[in-house]
Amino acid sequence: MARPRLHDLDALLDAAELLFAEGGSGALTIRALAERTGAPSGSLYHAFGSRNELLGRMWLRAANRFLDLQRTAVSEHLGEGAGYDDDAVAATVAAASTPAALAAQSPATAKLLLEHRRETIVDEGLPEPLTTELQALDDQLLQIMRTLASALFGRRDRRAIETVTACIVDLPTALLSSRHKRAIDPLTILEAAVRGVLTGAASEPSSTPGRA
Repeated sequence: MARPRLHDLDALLDAAELLFAEGGSGALTIRALAERTGAPSGSLYHAFGSRNELLGRMWLRAANRFLDLQRTAVSEHLGEGAGYDDDAVAATVAAASTPAALAAQSPATAKLLLEHRRETIVDEGLPEPLTTELQALDDQLLQIMRTLASALFGRRDRRAIETVTACIVDLPTALLSSRHKRAIDPLTILEAAVRGVLTGAASEPSSTPGRA
């Protein structure tokens, strides 16, 4: 049996994300995906190898979509020079707001990334190529953080990287998760929080630990 074409795999992963969004990890089984899509279970096992690999492929695609959006948002706002200026701050706010942009395009993808940690979904024992691709996601996110740290502070030491992490990882996770329904606009609060963190960090004396 031929391996499904890429667009077929995308359709299967779209259905998998919806199942996951509706019922969590327990709702996403090969049998449930077969019932949702009409694809034979045998074809699904041929395409993904196992339920664990299906989860890994789902997470990998979701994270790559997110990182692509985040890199684009940063590049659209960031000027050529480095330093604490309006462009660098706007780029950081845009990076922090990426989950909302993703939710507008694909709510199920955003829900997967915002409300679940990779290690609670994907078990060890995946094929080596997939494991390598998943591990590379961390390096891609770190590169975005380094770009922002350099633009904001002119350095990439631990303090600078942790400040950026607070802005584009910790605050969005806390404020944009759909589990928390708010009467206030979370994006407005998120921007204010990011700008507040950056203003405070800019007023602190710089440190000289090793580069991240």
